[in-house]
Order: sequence, then structure tokens, then C-alpha cells
Amino acid sequence: MRITCARQALVDAVNNVQRGVASKSALPALEGILLKASASSLFLAGYDMELGITTTIEADVEEAGELVLTAKLFSEIIRKLPEEEISITSNDRNNTVIRSGNSEFTIMGFSSADYPELPTINDGAALTMQQNVLKSMIRQTLFAVAQTDTRPIHTGVQFEIADNSLRLVAVDGSRLAMRCEEIKSSETLQFVVPGKTLSEVLKLLSDEEEPLYVTVGSRHIIMEIGGYSVFSRLLEGDFLPYRKAIPVQTTTKIRVKTREMIDAVDRASLVISDRIKSPLICRFKDDQIYLSCITALGSVNEILSVGMEGRPEEMGFNCRFLLDALRNTESDEILIELNGAQAPMKIVPTSGENFLFLVLPVKLKRV
Repeated sequence: MRITCARQALVDAVNNVQRGVASKSALPALEGILLKASASSLFLAGYDMELGITTTIEADVEEAGELVLTAKLFSEIIRKLPEEEISITSNDRNNTVIRSGNSEFTIMGFSSADYPELPTINDGAALTMQQNVLKSMIRQTLFAVAQTDTRPIHTGVQFEIADNSLRLVAVDGSRLAMRCEEIKSSETLQFVVPGKTLSEVLKLLSDEEEPLYVTVGSRHIIMEIGGYSVFSRLLEGDFLPYRKAIPVQTTTKIRVKTREMIDAVDRASLVISDRIKSPLICRFKDDQIYLSCITALGSVNEILSVGMEGRPEEMGFNCRFLLDALRNTESDEILIELNGAQAPMKIVPTSGENFLFLVLPVKLKRV
């Protein structure tokens, strides 16, 4: 292989595809980036057998070829090269010379024959949507994905497509996040995408109304985002029947300014640490929320003025879980709906139904 390409284009491509590279693997090639030079382009891929990211950049190809270079070393070399043009040359033994200006590196590569075949989807369902919409939906649900693999299916976000709408749902046993949007699709689908995949997708998605192309197969999903393709295995198993967990009745309804409550809960968290934990006590009474917490670090008391209907309640919550939900509402005002001290707190928009968060209460010790 013998190519020349723009340094910055190569740096950007490598920075993104290496997020699909395995950090440690019994197969050394998986710790590298696959490079394929042909015609006037260079194809790059990172793949860890579960998540993969690929892209293609322009290159002056004098001699076609392919090989695998260790991702970490290759990335560091090209990032620190002095000129805006890079040449890469490799021989039959995969010895690779990388030049830029007066700098020259020689590193060992791997044969592309050692690299696993990338997944393809032949008869999948195709969807098109706006990047900024999916970005918002992922951001508002990803925080509630389970971090332990006690039930692997819950380490992902469930996608539900039906009747020209898309719903994303995440649960972790203590909270639930649900986000809905209308899309143009006649498909009826349900599948679960790993949270790790969506974290990487989030970094590639634009805030603009640019198109995103999705293909869903029986075991994999492929997302075309700008010049990148992200492909991932889908999680298998039975997702929590979450609809049963959503309270149907509401005995208390509170309208609150989101920023004021975020700031109050955030201040209360100052007396809580990973080592010193205590529930945040919330008393809903007389158009006010009384927040309090006592730990070995100290105590805190806050009072928020709100609009309230229904009966008073006293409940305890994990401070971080409550804060995560509030921060991800992305709304100036929200409604908090309660159905007794043992039922989950429900957080919804003041109008519409595009999101719903549940936070389970913590049992309070009565003295």
C-alpha cells in the first residue's frame, strides 16, 4: 500500500473510528484500525465484535492495499506529525512507514486477513430521521440505562417504532426514562440498542436537521451519520414490561420551575457522597416543596414555592437519580405527579407527552 492524504482528515477519521476498537483482545488485530486503500480513497474501520465504526476519506492512492495498524500508536503518531500531508507505505510483511515533512516512523502492522468480517444487513428495515431529533432522544434516555449486567437487556435502550412514532425507553431498576417523537415510517419494530453504542452515536450526531439513515436487521443495526457508519449488535432478551410500572392515577400534582428545583437538589447533594449516603427527603405541602437531608457531613434544608394540587406527601429519593431526571427534562417547567408515598415520582412536561421519567422513592426510616 502506498498513499498520501491530508493529515487533519486522517486525524479526524482515526479519532472517531478508534472508539470502536477493542481496548484489550485475545485477537491483536481487534486492537487496531483496518485500513483499505483503493481507487482514490482510504477506508478505515474500528470493530470490537459488538460495536464498529467505519468511514472513508479522500487519498492519493499510488498502490492499493490493506492492513491493520495498532490504533493507539497510529493515532498518537499522526496527531503529532508536523505537516498537513501524510504518506503511508507498507510492504508485503506489513512493515509500515509513515512520513510527514522531516518526520518518519516505521511500525509493524497486522495482516488484514486477521481482521474479522464486518457485519452486513441484507433484508433489514430502513428508517430515515433527523439527527438532532435522535440526539435529543438518546440524551434524554441514556442516563437511565443500567450500569450492571445483572440483566444485560437493560444495559441498552429499547426502540419502539409504530404508527409513525418512535419511542425510546431505558430502565435500571430504580428509574425509567421514556422519550417519544413522530417520525415518517410505516414500520412496526421493537429492538434494544446497547448503551455503549448510543454513547458513541451521540458523539457523531449533529445538532442540525441533517438526515440519519438507519437499517435494522434481526441481530444488528447500522446507522449512517454524516460520513460515518456505526454498526452494532442488538441486545437479546425480554425487556421490562415497563408500562405496568407507570402509575395510572395521580393524587398529587406539582408544577415547578425546573432550574429552581435542579439548583436546590444540587445544593442538597453537597452533604452526600459516595461513601456517606442518605436519602433526600421531599415534603410536598401547601404549595411548597421542603427539601432536607442529614448526613455525617452536615445537614441542609430548602424550601421551593410551587403550584400544587392534591394531598400532601413525604417521600425520600436518591439525590443523584432525582437530579439526573430533572436535568434531562430540557424544559423550563415540569409537572411532578405522585400517587402516594410508595409509588414512583412521575416527571412529565407541562403540555404534550414527549417525555416521561420515573424515579422510585427510597423507604424512609421512621423514628
